[in-house]
Amino acid sequence: MPGDRPERVVIGIGNSDRGDDAAGRTVARRLRDMSSNDIAIFEHDGEATSLLASFEGTTTAFLIDASQSAAPAGTVARFDASARPLPHGAFGLSTHGMGLREAVELARTLGRLPSRCVVYAIEAGSFEFGEPLTPPVAAAVDEVCDRLRQEIDGGVGSAESTHA
Repeated sequence: MPGDRPERVVIGIGNSDRGDDAAGRTVARRLRDMSSNDIAIFEHDGEATSLLASFEGTTTAFLIDASQSAAPAGTVARFDASARPLPHGAFGLSTHGMGLREAVELARTLGRLPSRCVVYAIEAGSFEFGEPLTPPVAAAVDEVCDRLRQEIDGGVGSAESTHA
């Protein structure tokens, strides 16, 4: 129902117990103080159908997840998923089964993709159980937090890809 959902969401995706897979969730935790009536910030495990439901009915979704595209660890890629499909090779194999790319493209097919959908992918270096973020990914998390704060405050997104 209109009015029940915030207009904008920031969703940090991943598994906090698997090294760099925690990157998206770490971004969400650091941005949590920005939550308001028109923006919600939360963490998600990446399960595709519930991920789809989490941004349904919003006008803007910012999704952050670890990626496995063979780029150097800490590389940040920004994709405007509302303008074009997410590239096949950007996310590699997902640790979530059906991955972020598939969830976004399913939302597009079903006509449920928010009018503005931005995906930040942080290239992971390690998915070891019980390990913290690797240094390049921790630096990339800081970068994505800064970029998202600017974008949420009305700034225009920057380059599609950078290296940490």
